[in-house]
Amino acid sequence: MLYSAVFRKLTYTGLPLLAASFVVQSAEVDETVVVTATESETPWLTTAASIDRVNVENTLPSMNIDAGDALAGVAGIQADNRYNYAQDARLVVRGFGSRAAFGVRGLQLNVDGIPLSMPDGQAQTSSFILDNVDSLEVLRGPLATLYGNSGGGVVEWFSSQPTETALEWGGQFSENDTQRYSVNAQWATDTKQLQLIATDFQTDGPRRHNSAERQQQAVRWYHQWDDQNRFVLRYDNNDAPLLQDPSALTPEAWREDPTQTVQRAIDFNTRKDIHHRQGSLSWFHERDSGEGLVSVWQGDRDIEQFLPFAGDDINEQGIYTSSGAVIDVSRQFEGAHARWRQLGQNWSATLGAQLERQQDHRFGYVNDNGEKGELRRDEFNWIDNASAYLRFQWQLSAEWSATGGVRYSDISYDVKDYFTELDGADDSGSSEFQETTAAASLTWQFLPSSATYFSVGQGFETPTLTELAYRNQGSGLNRELGPSTNEQWEWGIKHQLPRNWRLHLAFFGIESDNEILVDQSTDGRTTYRNASETSREGAELTINGALTQQLNLLVSYSYIDAVFGEGPLQGNQLPGVAESQGYLRLNWQPTEQWLVQVSGQYRDDTPVNDANDTFAPSYTTWNFAVSREWQWTNSELDVWARVDNITDKDYVSAVVVNQGSGRSFEPGIGRQASVGISWRRRF
Repeated sequence: MLYSAVFRKLTYTGLPLLAASFVVQSAEVDETVVVTATESETPWLTTAASIDRVNVENTLPSMNIDAGDALAGVAGIQADNRYNYAQDARLVVRGFGSRAAFGVRGLQLNVDGIPLSMPDGQAQTSSFILDNVDSLEVLRGPLATLYGNSGGGVVEWFSSQPTETALEWGGQFSENDTQRYSVNAQWATDTKQLQLIATDFQTDGPRRHNSAERQQQAVRWYHQWDDQNRFVLRYDNNDAPLLQDPSALTPEAWREDPTQTVQRAIDFNTRKDIHHRQGSLSWFHERDSGEGLVSVWQGDRDIEQFLPFAGDDINEQGIYTSSGAVIDVSRQFEGAHARWRQLGQNWSATLGAQLERQQDHRFGYVNDNGEKGELRRDEFNWIDNASAYLRFQWQLSAEWSATGGVRYSDISYDVKDYFTELDGADDSGSSEFQETTAAASLTWQFLPSSATYFSVGQGFETPTLTELAYRNQGSGLNRELGPSTNEQWEWGIKHQLPRNWRLHLAFFGIESDNEILVDQSTDGRTTYRNASETSREGAELTINGALTQQLNLLVSYSYIDAVFGEGPLQGNQLPGVAESQGYLRLNWQPTEQWLVQVSGQYRDDTPVNDANDTFAPSYTTWNFAVSREWQWTNSELDVWARVDNITDKDYVSAVVVNQGSGRSFEPGIGRQASVGISWRRRF
């Protein structure tokens, strides 16, 4: 069996189906990851899925604040930077995740094979350090339904494992008194590697009441025990004691002055503080006949958020009708994952199981002009998620191959209400969902340089605890909110052209029942509902290659017709989903030390509500970056400079879906310059 560091890296990720047999083509021509289950290789041409691998070193340099920066050029994904550090990045893949009021929903996020997503499906991309990310992968389409409680796709970040003993210091600086510092110390031998990382970030933000502070630390320990066994220990600590929230703007306020802040945000001192800690241990075992993985993880997350209203409503009967406007959540979560992949002469099969648990102790208080007031909510929430899966890959002949699998999931919710004064009733209760998902694909390599594939799949998605937290009327969980189901198909064609050019064109369709959508969103308090039917059809195109030895081009374009299928909203676009978007990036390397980069992004009009009576306007922005490196015997110095939004375009970078107060536009930044410097010393 062929075995390499690249193979070791991919086989412990959350994409074991792909790891079984695929060559994953990067968005960059020079980054092809070859994964072999036998002595024969399966080229990128015959990957039966839409999957992009992004090499971070080929993206524009950044301050490593927003995880969505590296995803901008991936077809099919809408990465929204809110420029509001209290709300985190917003990721939408083929319409999945568009309902997220904050963080990410509908997608499975992993870091080095360890879930970043909680057992209920919610995730925040700010929970891990971006400084040592080497690459990332995005899987979308029917095969993504095999990865559990997420029908939209899988996003996986890969960390760079130390290969030498070194010390690195870095600093990045931008406007609005934005500064970030990092230290990366690593020690490496042939069988053991240790990495310690620490960062410090602070900014005043582009708007008033937009300040943020965040400190992060991480420890990584790698141990190659022998030829067959390897262990990886990880620990991450993310402490953000101050994340001010300037709130979104109404369309009228945004047109008047996109840099202004809502007065209610000042009056109620809207803000959030987060402390996230997570540790994990992974054991990898390999034989000639197969490979196995056992991983366990545990963490906790403390959140306190102040919303821009009091939350002290009382009805005529003297009963509390609001659960407060200060959210105080203490969360614990843990999980375990085990799998074995058996290798045959022309096939491979993977059998696995995963157990996860999440517990939230949720309080609600009155927001007394920025201070914590009376208690209005006190409850425990539990969620358990148990799943088992089987995946396979079969090389039918020299030209034909098949891939597929099935997954069974059992998800249960339990709530214990300790505060019955809210409406005089005990809001305790429980719910349970059992779902089976399946997917299959067939690939035909009809020419040496061309292949086509077709895949189908069934998926589901349950609501998160945050989405169940509120009802439009009354208190307690929204038990009327249920899981959504979907059926997907995808047809794609790939060409490998002369001079290392690659082209991928994919068409897809998604039919969803009971899709989870935002019902009402008012000043941070969001309720959700199930839509009867929604339909999504679209196409994605990616072209990348070398124009010359020094000049590289990446172009991607996405189109999606995401609409309501029934009822009075039939034919309306799903809010938060842009119909089309495009991306272009040119990398020019005139010498080995210099790199010049230009990127442009287009986003179509984006509806902000179900009625489609308000749209965030379309926009095109351009960014420019230049970097230079110097090398000595044992030292390296890297310096870069970047200008975002060169034309100083006023644009809406993200929308708040179905915002009841009308404040649905989250403004992007104007022209902004940033610089970075890093020094590395090898020992």
